[in-house]
Amino acid sequence: MEWTERVRRILDFHLFDIGGRAITPVQLVVVVITLTLTFAIARLAEKLCEQRFLRHLETGARYTLIRLTQYVIGAIGIVIALKVLNIDLTAIAVVAGVLGVGIGFGLQNIVANFVAGLVLLFERPIKVNDRVTVENIEGNVVSISFRSTTIVTNDNIAVIVPNSEFINRTVINWSHGDPRVRIHVPVGVAYGSDVELVTRTLLDVAFATERVLREPAPMVWFKEFGESSLNFELLVWTDEPEKHLQLRSRLNYAIEATFRERGIQIPFPQRDLHIKSADGLARALGRVSGS
Repeated sequence: MEWTERVRRILDFHLFDIGGRAITPVQLVVVVITLTLTFAIARLAEKLCEQRFLRHLETGARYTLIRLTQYVIGAIGIVIALKVLNIDLTAIAVVAGVLGVGIGFGLQNIVANFVAGLVLLFERPIKVNDRVTVENIEGNVVSISFRSTTIVTNDNIAVIVPNSEFINRTVINWSHGDPRVRIHVPVGVAYGSDVELVTRTLLDVAFATERVLREPAPMVWFKEFGESSLNFELLVWTDEPEKHLQLRSRLNYAIEATFRERGIQIPFPQRDLHIKSADGLARALGRVSGS
């Protein structure tokens, strides 16, 4: 009996106060158990959604729903933990309102990224597995969290981008909507080249290159008379936008090889020097040689 009473005293020992309410070891133990169970339930919900309930959805939608489910479970667990501690949620709301301005100034970047993360999850301008380009960074989206989004580049480098960048910046989403994209390949040929032969050659290369769509058909534009070349542009369509860099490289290899076979010259930058007076040139060369 004495032992039981001693244990009860330890468990009911007054550790400290929160909002005028005493906190005991029993409450702390219950809070720890509650948060642990919350975390475990969130993980279990993720597995069940992945393997059973949401497996018929596409990856981006499934990821968004799983994230939102985990956030709701986490919020419920925190509310239960506060109730166990006998903390008045109304008082917390008042304190949060008073501190809101200070937190807004001190943590405005974190708050902005948090809100942007919610926008990304609900509005879904980008999704997991999308191919995106933001601030000269291109890669696949692998995760979207509260504060940041992780992009893995072609070099297998994980880049952590704040969520606000996707809201405040211009973002290219190669996977959004219709997966077909048009790729522009600029080509310059020497003056005097047969432009009809150049056009046919570029189209032959396009139709012979793997992953170039036949419909819409490839096109060739004669863009301009450049300083050192006649400038053309080959336009091709592909339904694998994430591989546009590899496709552009294959086209460049094929264009160079085919131009060499057909005698089409790709010029290098050059300047023409026109001499109006041979006497002036002779005097200038004499001064140079004398010095």
